[in-house]
Amino acid sequence: MPSEKEIDDLLVSGIDFINKEEMAQFLEIVYDTLDHEGGYVNDPTDPGGETNYGISKRAYPKVDIKALTKHEAVKIYYKDYWVKYRVGDLPSNIRHIIFDGCVNMGASRIMRILQRVVNVKGGSLKVDGRIGKNTIAQAKKYKPEPDRLRAYRVKYYADLCTRKPKLEKYYFGWYRRALAV
Repeated sequence: MPSEKEIDDLLVSGIDFINKEEMAQFLEIVYDTLDHEGGYVNDPTDPGGETNYGISKRAYPKVDIKALTKHEAVKIYYKDYWVKYRVGDLPSNIRHIIFDGCVNMGASRIMRILQRVVNVKGGSLKVDGRIGKNTIAQAKKYKPEPDRLRAYRVKYYADLCTRKPKLEKYYFGWYRRALAV
């Protein structure tokens, strides 16, 4: 969890939280995600490519990834993940899973998982990987269980390793992470 100084720094740096509850939940989730992502990595066999705190050069070509600070990563995660993918509008018990999935597997993939899980529970969503008012409303109505989302996430990683056997070296880490959040 961030220190009081880190929270103050974030608040004065332009992150405009809707309310203190959302701020506290976002910071708890983002700091956990940062712990999972770790620091700078440039593994040529990693599908993420060059990353720092989970922020990839591929997604942010103008950012000096190697020099990226944790503070800058948190700002990116708030604007380009939490707000863009409306994580704060989803039921609070699944926000961590959805946010971490956006970071680790991509927003479209985790949204497809959410939509499939909602449909299994009785929903009628188009599984298009996009977050919108229907996905949010039906997620609130059908209340997908966190464990069901985790199970579908693990299935995705297993299927990915079946399709791309060279990625199997990452499977156990992905598995552990999917169950941990």
